[in-house]
Amino acid sequence: MIRIVIYWALLLIVLFAAFRQGDRETRGAALICLCATLLSVVLVTPYAAGFKQVETWVALVDIGVLLAFVSIAVRSDRFWPLWVSGLQLTTVLAHALRILQPQLVDLAYAAAMRFWSYPILLILVVAALRTGRYGTLRPSSS
Repeated sequence: MIRIVIYWALLLIVLFAAFRQGDRETRGAALICLCATLLSVVLVTPYAAGFKQVETWVALVDIGVLLAFVSIAVRSDRFWPLWVSGLQLTTVLAHALRILQPQLVDLAYAAAMRFWSYPILLILVVAALRTGRYGTLRPSSS
């Protein structure tokens, strides 16, 4: 239960920081995280029966999030979108591993699906808070 409270608190901090101080990319990534979280909550199998097989709908949400993060990364001149894309890729790979290794321990699969969301949110907070500082470092076009 505490894990859920921490996650939602961190997500709210990300949203606040992104919309208070972040740029368009950071706000977009924060909204992607919010939408993915809401969709995952609705689509995940109840815990008692969950994680016994691939969470197909959650995997599709995670793939969509990966594509959205990569889309931000290829257009951005900042480094953080590469990090969040790479971390999201590890989440997608957890689904692939479950497909390739169905005997994977259920708890390990559940943990692999959730673990990287915390560092992604932390990176987004730092990215939002550094947006103003980053803007002053851009080279001037002469």
